[in-house]
Amino acid sequence: MTQAASLPHPSPRKLLLMRVRGHRGLLIGGVIVLFALILALAAPWIAPHDPYAQDLSRRLLPPVWDPRGSFEHLFGTDALGRDYLSRMIYGARVSLLIGVCAAVGSGLIGTTLGLIAGYYGGRVDAFVTFFVSVRLAMPVVLVALAVVSLFGGSLWIVVSVLGLLLWDRFAVVVRSATMQLRGQEFVIAARAMGASTPRILLVELLPNLVGPLVVVASLEVAHAILLESALSFLGLGVQPPTPSWGLMVSEGKGMVFFDARLIALPGAAIAILVLGINLIGDGLRDVLTPEGRS
Repeated sequence: MTQAASLPHPSPRKLLLMRVRGHRGLLIGGVIVLFALILALAAPWIAPHDPYAQDLSRRLLPPVWDPRGSFEHLFGTDALGRDYLSRMIYGARVSLLIGVCAAVGSGLIGTTLGLIAGYYGGRVDAFVTFFVSVRLAMPVVLVALAVVSLFGGSLWIVVSVLGLLLWDRFAVVVRSATMQLRGQEFVIAARAMGASTPRILLVELLPNLVGPLVVVASLEVAHAILLESALSFLGLGVQPPTPSWGLMVSEGKGMVFFDARLIALPGAAIAILVLGINLIGDGLRDVLTPEGRS
């Protein structure tokens, strides 16, 4: 027996950890999202000032890297004298809350429809496929603009609208995976043992869909954050004085030629957070399904 043959094979969990440690993009994305999550959760303790407190005598103070800036307001203040760093920190909370809640809501809708369509097939599958096609024919931004302008913009209205508009990817992915799994031996055995349909769907099939669902969910979180920023920029998303990165860009657009940091800082925050989430999604796809990558 050779020495290579005598070495024990690593467990699946150890192999997964090895893939995670060896994937640079996943690690970088994890650090970015973890940092944003820490900022969001610890915002009341680490924000140097009240993000809602206005002081017109201190409006448009320059940031600390400007020769006229001070350490009292590291990122300066906005047109109403509010501390910009504090609003940036609280903006991470708003963006992550909207992204996660919208992804959870759309995931519940899309996963349910995908499971039912993939398991039953036939007319049920045709109906769900038609429903998905109708949803894909509807431009998300225009529908969101119409609904939010009709019912008014607020945090939870934006979450509800995005949750009802971003479920199609979940449905398509889950339907395809369920159609591949419904003929497997473990599903046939469960059906032969008299397992009910809800038990087969929730206990036998759903755990095997966790990998694809995590990847799709990570991408939809980023998608929801971008859409919220766009709606807030247009004045139909999160309403003032709530600190939202998209709203901060909208409030600073009139000063773009005079004080570009009012747009550059929240814009860079949106770009970096979305990049980190996309790196996590791409990394999870590589780690969970390495055989599916070229």
